[in-house]
Amino acid sequence: MKPLILVGAILLSLIAGWMDWHSRRIPNWLTVPGFVVGVAANTFLGGWSGLKESLLGAGLAFALLLPFWLLKSLGAGDLKFAVAVGAYTGPGRLIDILIGSVFVAGVMALALVIYKRRLLQTIKNIGHILVSLVTFRLPGSHVTLDNPEALTIPKGVALALTVVLYGIFWKLRMVA
Repeated sequence: MKPLILVGAILLSLIAGWMDWHSRRIPNWLTVPGFVVGVAANTFLGGWSGLKESLLGAGLAFALLLPFWLLKSLGAGDLKFAVAVGAYTGPGRLIDILIGSVFVAGVMALALVIYKRRLLQTIKNIGHILVSLVTFRLPGSHVTLDNPEALTIPKGVALALTVVLYGIFWKLRMVA
C-alpha cells in the first residue's frame, strides 16, 4: 500500500470515527467524497490496476456488509464508510481490516457490557440465542436489536480504530 493512500484512509477514519462516537451518524458528505478520493488516489498512483483494486475493495465491502445492513445490525453510514475504506485499501487489506474490526468491536462490546453491569444478562441472552439456534425457533423479543434497552456500540468507531491500528502496524512493518 502506498503511504499517501494509507494516510488518506486514516484521515477519513479519524473523522468518521469521531463523528460516529459523538453523534452515532456517519454522514454522506464524508463517505461519498471519501469513496471518490480513494478511487481517484488509487487510480492516480496505480493507473488501471489501482482503479481495479479500489473498485474491487469498495465492491467487496458492499457485498460483505449489505446483508448486515438489511438485517438492521449495521447502519447505512457504517456501510458507506466501509465502502469508502475499501476504495482506499483494495480487497486484500480490506478483509484484514474487517476481520480486525470484528475483534475491536468485540472488545468494545465487552467493555460496554462490563461498564453497564449487564454481564450476567448478556450471558443469559447469549444462552437464549444458542437455544434458539439449536431448536430452530426465534428468540424472544428481549434479545433482539429492536429492544430499546439493547446495548449497542458504534461500529464505525470500531472500523476507524482498526484502520488506525492497521496504519500503525504497517508503519512498524508488522503487516504488508
